[in-house]
Amino acid sequence: MSESARTIEGYKAAAARAAIDLVQPGMRLGLGTGSTAAPFVEEVGARVRDGLNVICVPTSEATRNHAEALGIPLTTLDETPHLDLTVDGADEIDDQLRLIKGGGGALLREKIVATASERMVVIADDRKLSRTLGSHPLPIEVVRFGLKATVQLIQALSAEAGCEGEIRLRPGEGGRPFVTDQGNLIVDCAFPKIAEPEVLAFALTRVPGVVEHGLFLGLCDMAIVAGANGIQVLKHPSA
Repeated sequence: MSESARTIEGYKAAAARAAIDLVQPGMRLGLGTGSTAAPFVEEVGARVRDGLNVICVPTSEATRNHAEALGIPLTTLDETPHLDLTVDGADEIDDQLRLIKGGGGALLREKIVATASERMVVIADDRKLSRTLGSHPLPIEVVRFGLKATVQLIQALSAEAGCEGEIRLRPGEGGRPFVTDQGNLIVDCAFPKIAEPEVLAFALTRVPGVVEHGLFLGLCDMAIVAGANGIQVLKHPSA
């Protein structure tokens, strides 16, 4: 691992350590997915070993396996439909705490869990901060049936919303497409600038083959961001 990569991993760990202070005994927690959420799962596991009483809903099978290995008590949204707090990473964060998520392929479950939570807190390193969303491709989860027609409609309606760029089917292992935990596919949209995320989000809801998109709007209450200057806490403008 390069020195810069070790530094980034250190920032992710620092953000996770700051977020664990938000966890109180008896909480129902949503556990995020990805390289930034993983250190938080580790922190929860360490607190559980020290006697912390929490119950958690993982946002992916990968996170489920990680949490089970750490001995974290797990539940489901069917058993526990309302959560106190979800802590997750993000691929991009703007100054209104609007997010692009789904780089790890778990955007559907992540959005369901975040919506079921009283609060959503994002942890990240400061590379993820952006004045305008679009520096990271926007993931969109789609069904397999009619894929070409779905992509063409995404392209057309996105253009009407002011967003144009290459749309690619996400590759997986062995030359096959990436498949989500729900058995769907993901297309990644390279829109260099998403000036009006709400307009684009509405446009994407008009595409029948779209299961969910990676724009998380109005869901994040706080972002804990780590960088060379330490930890900064960003709160939603309405908070």
